[in-house]
Amino acid sequence: MKIAVIGTGYVGLVTGTCFAETGNNVICVDIDVTKVQKLTNGEITIYEPGLEKLFLRNLKEDRLNFTTDLTEGIKDAEIIFLALPTPPGEDGSADLKYILGVSEELGKILTDYKVIVDKSTVPVGTAAKVKAAIEKNYKGEFDVVSNPEFLREGVAVDDFMKPDRVVIGASSERARNVMGQLYAPFVRQGNPVIYMDEKSAELTKYAANSFLATKISFMNEIAQLCELLGADVDQVRKGVGSDERIGRRFLFPGIGYGGSCFPKDVQALVKSSVEVNYDFQILNAVMDVNEKQKLHLMPKINAYFNNDLKGKHFALWGLAFKPNTDDIREAPALYMIDELVKAGATVSVFDPEAMNNVKKLLGDKVEYAENQYAALNNADALIIATEWNEFRTPDFLKIVTSLKNKVIFDGRNLFETKAIKELGFHYESVGRATVN
Repeated sequence: MKIAVIGTGYVGLVTGTCFAETGNNVICVDIDVTKVQKLTNGEITIYEPGLEKLFLRNLKEDRLNFTTDLTEGIKDAEIIFLALPTPPGEDGSADLKYILGVSEELGKILTDYKVIVDKSTVPVGTAAKVKAAIEKNYKGEFDVVSNPEFLREGVAVDDFMKPDRVVIGASSERARNVMGQLYAPFVRQGNPVIYMDEKSAELTKYAANSFLATKISFMNEIAQLCELLGADVDQVRKGVGSDERIGRRFLFPGIGYGGSCFPKDVQALVKSSVEVNYDFQILNAVMDVNEKQKLHLMPKINAYFNNDLKGKHFALWGLAFKPNTDDIREAPALYMIDELVKAGATVSVFDPEAMNNVKKLLGDKVEYAENQYAALNNADALIIATEWNEFRTPDFLKIVTSLKNKVIFDGRNLFETKAIKELGFHYESVGRATVN
């Protein structure tokens, strides 16, 4: 099939590359001339495990191309995906200016039937707005479909190529048939393609992400209670997660969720609820819990250093909001860095992939180490903010010899408390007893 993907951000590039991988001809459109040139030259613009191999293969086979010309990009396409940003506005609502702006432009250049697909995460009612924007300038046949993405950063290629489910919101039988044909290669093992109306599909994405955010926040509150009652959150997590009605995933306590999806989507769903005079109490609590959780380690750090961090130097491992990505949006590490620096401390940081993004944001506000052990030199304590695999089994002898003090504040519960106690560390984590 011939496909156009408008927007070459995270969702757009993964979508375009993975569709090309199943033999489709894909043209990705973006207004960023520099980005399009890089992609055309084989320089991938995001970090996502497994994506570069597929990207280069399909670029070489001429199934994946890039352009800044919208008219050229959509001319032969049967399906046009809108994978454009929907940033939160000041009031928390999703900003649709990019999607609706492109929709109006599409109306000026469409000449025959096409399926227009909202791939971005958008509020309920967006499909109707896209349709209206196109119809301002085009009176021919077309359909608008809602096809939300369920990609997890770090495993997005697997998520796309082997989806748990494909959700398609469409009123037209013709559009359903086109979308069913497109996704057939991805669901050969029997995972469902779920057809529904557009509004239900739009709400499904928000509901899914908000539920997962709620699950994380609930477990973080349980961790807080564990610390007060002397229980062990790891044991509680195993006991709760073994219930098949609940499941084991998204039950790991930590220092809050971040990224581009959960914070934005929860906020947007709350805003949509306000617009119809509904008080979504659970999600308001989820947002409140998560904001506080990002700084969960700070009272522990302050208490250990007698509320005087001035002149102290900290090593911080992990800057991305989660492992296997370079995404630092709403990353808890950034909130802690801000608090430490405001308190008069200095920070040396290391992350396997997110260093350049942090440099662009923070400049010389922190020191950037060339590896995880270099960050430790003369530090008064180590703080762990992201659960990268290379942090899980470090060389503890190097940690001991590099740190001024054998002190670790672990926001991701990477180490077993028994083992860390035998090594003689002062070790504080989330929802577990302090080790001295």
